[in-house]
Amino acid sequence: MRGKGVKAAKEAALPIIINDTSLDVPADPRVTLLDFLRHHAGLTGTKKGCDHGQCGACTVLVNGMRINSCLALAIAHDGDTVTTIEGLGTPDAPSVMQQAFVDHDAMQCGYCTPGQICSATAMLQEIAAGWPSDVSTNLDGDISASAEEIRERMSGNLCRCGAYANIVSAIGEVAGRDRV
Repeated sequence: MRGKGVKAAKEAALPIIINDTSLDVPADPRVTLLDFLRHHAGLTGTKKGCDHGQCGACTVLVNGMRINSCLALAIAHDGDTVTTIEGLGTPDAPSVMQQAFVDHDAMQCGYCTPGQICSATAMLQEIAAGWPSDVSTNLDGDISASAEEIRERMSGNLCRCGAYANIVSAIGEVAGRDRV
């Protein structure tokens, strides 16, 4: 016999802000943020790759920080602000990072691209905030977006087509470097 708590939780509404739009969508507490975005919010730009947090195709920004949405329960993000690839820009007005990916041909099949762009956007914010990585040459907060730094920070996002060189170039351009 199911307890009242299970039924009440299934019928609970999940208030969440997605791409500057507040949604109050009924959500099963077992639904991942990825499935919530794709199936409940109708935002299919975020992709399901491995569904194990290993490929990065599902990367979104939650309160400005990148996460693998396949590993997060939607109910855990009650009240959070989620930004998906659709919230970064549009085909008519792409974000700087989206445009750089196009300009540098930083995609082939495009499946991983939404996660790559979301991750790259947050990664540059991490560098600007002075967060060091394993390859940072100093820990005083003065970190440059070198090719090595970009590769390290993007290592959680896989591209089966192997467009890594162009991805690094696109991110480097946005970081203010002509060549990385």
